[in-house]
Amino acid sequence: MSTASPFDNMQPSDALTVVAFWLGALLPLAYLPVILTGLNSTTRLGLFLALLSLHVVALVVGHEYPRTRQRAAP
Repeated sequence: MSTASPFDNMQPSDALTVVAFWLGALLPLAYLPVILTGLNSTTRLGLFLALLSLHVVALVVGHEYPRTRQRAAP
């Protein structure tokens, strides 16, 4: 019985790619409460723009996730 995990061979950059991929996939869920409560103040508009910027960064960093996943597998 092998106790090796697929994460044993993962590099730190691979872990960052995985986190960025899932953040990019799930971050749009955070838009809903912000949009539904309205963008009628500079604070909410700033929050929305910050979420949007973070989403773009996460998509750029996490776009190689499938290739990272294949490379990390034994």
